[in-house]
Amino acid sequence: MKALVARTYGPLEQLEITDLPQPVPGPGQLLVRVQAAAVNPVDVKLITGAVKDFLPVPHPFVPGVDLSGVVEAVGGDVERFAPGDAVIAWNGVPSGAFAEYALVRADDSAAVRPAGLDAHRGAALPTGALTAAALLDEAKPRTGSTILIVGATGGIGGFAVQLAERAGAVVLATGHGDDRERLARLGADDVVDHRAEDVTRWVHDRFPEGVDAVIDLVAAGPDLASSAAAVRPGGVLISPLGGPPAFDRDVTASYTGTTTPPGRLAALAALADEGALRIEIAAEYPFTEARQALLDFTRLHVRGKFVITS
Repeated sequence: MKALVARTYGPLEQLEITDLPQPVPGPGQLLVRVQAAAVNPVDVKLITGAVKDFLPVPHPFVPGVDLSGVVEAVGGDVERFAPGDAVIAWNGVPSGAFAEYALVRADDSAAVRPAGLDAHRGAALPTGALTAAALLDEAKPRTGSTILIVGATGGIGGFAVQLAERAGAVVLATGHGDDRERLARLGADDVVDHRAEDVTRWVHDRFPEGVDAVIDLVAAGPDLASSAAAVRPGGVLISPLGGPPAFDRDVTASYTGTTTPPGRLAALAALADEGALRIEIAAEYPFTEARQALLDFTRLHVRGKFVITS
């Protein structure tokens, strides 16, 4: 089969499309014929080795954690899926989606793709929506609560805005000036251009005590202090990127990433199928241009998801 391969840790320019043996599903696995796969920041980190100290990968390595396709074969002990099923999946660190075929765990990281959800949008859903939902578990949005989402224009941010709005929260979002209308369509009540204004001051102008929660999808480590300053006493600062265990004020620090609670991916897919959760695709690339998709992803201001199609 054809696959996009990294031979070792290194720059994205080293990636090449080459032939690899078609994988065989083992117990609890699906072999999926990939129709579409989405690009995520973790793909870049796994290829370059930026996270190799705690997320090492074997080489040759096939990146791609999000995919949509059709089940070609199933391994032993698989009951929920059968050959011919259209599925979406979050494949985690094993990756493998940027190929003609990929192995997928037959657990809650995979779900049958609803009939109204096409393969392209299905591939763009798992990491972004699952991560956004996990972050909102920590934010505990409710009617009238206030949430600031820093980095709302990306794949995770767009889903976080929508899910927070669905929960009844007042949603503030950061973006560029020309992102205002798009973020408003997703459910943001107000948008600040982080290039033109001080975000913390902007928040306190509207909510003098601060907001109930900040979800920061951009900063990490000590840089999260500025976002924590926008949180009211007793509120929470949430990040998928990690940071200090505490801040020098009454703000709880909470760090989480992509999780797959039972039924969640299927529920998110159902929302998308119903039109209640928008999936925004920023760009589509044929598989022959998979390397270029990753390069562009790192160089452009991404609004929505980059999808690679078979």
